[in-house]
Amino acid sequence: MSDSNNILKRQFGLTTAVALLVGQVIAVGIFLTPAGMAKSVGSPFWLLVVWLVMSAMALSGALCYGELASRYPEAGGSYVYLREAFGKPLAFLYGWMVLLVLDPGLTAAFAVGMTSYVDYLVPLSPAGKIAFAIGSVVILAGVNILGARIGSNLLRFLTILKVGTLAFIVIFGFLGGRGDFANFQPFFAVPKSLFEALAGGIVGAFFAFAGWWEVSRLAGEIREPEKNLPKALAIGVVLLTVIYVSTSAVFMYLVPTASVTSDETFAAQAGEALFGNVGGKVFAAVVVISVLGTLLAYLMAGPRVYYAMARDGLFFESIARLHTRFRTPHRATIIQASLAAILILAGNFQQIISYFFFVVVVFIALTVAGLFVIRKRPFAGYATPLFPLTPIVFIAITAFVLLLIAMQNPLQSILGVAVVLLGLPVYYYFFGRKEI
Repeated sequence: MSDSNNILKRQFGLTTAVALLVGQVIAVGIFLTPAGMAKSVGSPFWLLVVWLVMSAMALSGALCYGELASRYPEAGGSYVYLREAFGKPLAFLYGWMVLLVLDPGLTAAFAVGMTSYVDYLVPLSPAGKIAFAIGSVVILAGVNILGARIGSNLLRFLTILKVGTLAFIVIFGFLGGRGDFANFQPFFAVPKSLFEALAGGIVGAFFAFAGWWEVSRLAGEIREPEKNLPKALAIGVVLLTVIYVSTSAVFMYLVPTASVTSDETFAAQAGEALFGNVGGKVFAAVVVISVLGTLLAYLMAGPRVYYAMARDGLFFESIARLHTRFRTPHRATIIQASLAAILILAGNFQQIISYFFFVVVVFIALTVAGLFVIRKRPFAGYATPLFPLTPIVFIAITAFVLLLIAMQNPLQSILGVAVVLLGLPVYYYFFGRKEI
């Protein structure tokens, strides 16, 4: 499509890009993941090692995505980079997966997860929970449709509130003297099976960082993307590392790892240690704020992939038409919100999403690997530091994560790949003929 009226406006700055990355990645997992990781690795030292290794992996990938975004500063993110490196069929498979399963599934998961914490604060009936979850998706989708600037302003506010609250918990937790530094002992303990311990921690940390790449979906709306996107990716990953390490430390200070029976009780115990009997409600409110920002970010970033697919002729052409007044991809947003609402009504979508975690990681690894192909084309802009070491580090660690995921859930991994591959006949039947 060449209609200039359907080209997204560049109106986001560096701050919005960082807010999107941090706001989207940090959800409820920050209150649940540290407990499982701490119990898996067995000591503060190895927990710190896992966080730093996975941070290095995420930063390596982010630096690679920075170059890809600089070379192709348009909406779509991984979809665009896969298209440029490997062609439209592979890019379509990625878009097929995120459109039909991943984006609406995660949107539904966050909405339902947030509702369970709202229910803890204000009891809701079963029908009320469903209505609240769907209502949240519809309202936040509406905010994004009403204008990218309105959505970005709300996202910045929620991200600042989220990060500020976490910073308060860290500072108040340590300075308030409500914990015990003895909980960090023994600091250098080595678990009986170091490989198994680190394997569990690495998978947890990988998914804690997962999603940093999604900010590239808005590359078509970020001002000076050649400069701002690489900066946003690097700054965002560093911020995530600081937040994860500091919150893990304060949680361990507040609650002895040995007394943790589950991830959920860990969060409740930390809340009670900080705020007394009302700690559970305080933490529930913090989780609601956190997930609200993530939900808004997903409804902002997701539709840009379907919009990009439509512009390439790989989806309904009308999806690439922007709202005449608000200049947003409103039809793509409506599709994501509608599919999410259907999944909320249907229930049982959590297991469906789990089938595609392996495939998502494969696509991200392929995207970074595509840099080796794209690098052969001349470009005078931002270049990935320490290339080719940077993408090699990311791909190597990601391959190890893929192995661990496949070992844990081999059937799910195989089925997820098979379902995604079903998109190939769809591509060649409906769209491949156009290429001939």
